[in-house]
Order: sequence, then structure tokens, then C-alpha cells
Amino acid sequence: MTGATQDNWHPLFAELDRWSAAGRRIRLWLRDDDAIAPSPSLDCLAALGERFELPVLLAVIPMLAEPALARALETMPALLPCQHGCWHRNLAPDGAKKSEFGRQRSAGAISGEIGEARSRLDDLFGPALLPVFVPPWNRIDPARAALLPALGFSGLSCFRGFGLGPAGGPRLANTDLDIMDWGGGRVGRSPAELIAETCRLLAAHRDDTEGEVTFGVLLHHLDHDATAWAFLEAFLALTLGHPAIVATDPRKLFGIGIPSRQDAG
Repeated sequence: MTGATQDNWHPLFAELDRWSAAGRRIRLWLRDDDAIAPSPSLDCLAALGERFELPVLLAVIPMLAEPALARALETMPALLPCQHGCWHRNLAPDGAKKSEFGRQRSAGAISGEIGEARSRLDDLFGPALLPVFVPPWNRIDPARAALLPALGFSGLSCFRGFGLGPAGGPRLANTDLDIMDWGGGRVGRSPAELIAETCRLLAAHRDDTEGEVTFGVLLHHLDHDATAWAFLEAFLALTLGHPAIVATDPRKLFGIGIPSRQDAG
């Protein structure tokens, strides 16, 4: 079996069975970051989304995006472009975690930069661009996130643990599982480790929440190695066949309408 041995997957099947026994479901979705240009890796991502009928929220770096990317996405309906920061540059103070939109930057400067970047993406993608903001490194100061609705964003996606502040912000849908090992050489994480983490996260959701939950998997197609691609393919092939899992279009998470086939055509 690709991605892991059969024994590795048993704990995940058991956890999903517990969700089914309780009559509960998990809305599985995908987000991929750092898109700039067409590439063989982007082709692989698009093919995967189409094969599993699971659209992917594609976070595009606005000021680095090439016009060729927009042309490529016209033939890749499974990839849904949205805004990934502005320049994807670290503007955090020395010693702080990387961030492009920290508290030390003024609201005016951030609003102006995000607005300029969104205008460039509008020019590239037109109506295909989703009004969803993904900050680089999954970090944005909550007070700055509150600026996003006035800039035209109805959605925001970071990583698990991020929450909006008292001033609110767009509808939030965080990712939960990062398949890459950034500190270990920018390689795909071990399948056994990813399966164990998925089980822990789902068990915590099962204990702390009621009804359906969302579970987002974070991807970086340009950095995927054979391990990452193999895990992702096996994970989708196995989980999407389980009754506890619902393949979820990211647009549904952010309250964005999905065009009918007639409208899209």
C-alpha cells in the first residue's frame, strides 16, 4: 500500500469508525500554498483534485504570480485561487516568528498593501478569484485580520489554534494537518507520524465538539517529494471511502456560491 503499511492505517480506520458509530461526520478539505507559476507539481495537484473530486483552495502569492498561472488554471477547475499575503516576505522584528502582517505594522500600511495585491490578482484571475485571505506562515495579528472584511474578504484561513480577536474578521476555516517537515529538510513527513497526529486531532475534536467538524490538510505542491505525494494519495483514497468523511469544497466553508455546470460553461 502506498503512503504507509496496512498496519499504520488501522488506528485511523478505528477512529473514523467511532465517528460513524456516533452518527457524526468530518468535512475534509485541502489547501495548498505558495502558488506562483505553472509546474509539473501543479499539474499533479490538479490531477489529484480532479481524480478525487475534491477542489483545492490554492493560495497564490499576488506580487510574484505569473500571468501563465492564470492561463493554466483555466484548464484546472479543481484548483481555486485565493490571495496568499502580498509578497510573502518576512516583516517581523528580529527574533520574532515570521510574519507579513504583524501588530508592529500600521493598519493603513497593511490595508494599502493588501488592497494593491488583491487588485493584481483580480486582473489576473477575474471572477475565478475567491475572496479568501491566507497569510504567509499562517500568521496575521488578529487586529489586522479584522481589517479584511472592509477589503472585500469573506474568508480567512490560517492553521489550527489561530482565532479571531474581539474585533472579529472574516469567516475562519483553519487547516489542521501539515504534511511537510520544514525543520527536517523540507521533506514529506513520515506517514506513520501523520496518521498518528490525525488520530490525535480527530479524537480531540470528537471529545470537545458536537456534530460535524472540518479537517483541513495543508499542502505545498512545490515542496512535495515522493513521500508527501504518496501519503496524500493514499490518505485521500482511503479516507474518502469511509462514511464518516465528507469531501468538502472550500467554497462551502466560506459561504461562497458554487457555480452550476451551466454557469461555469
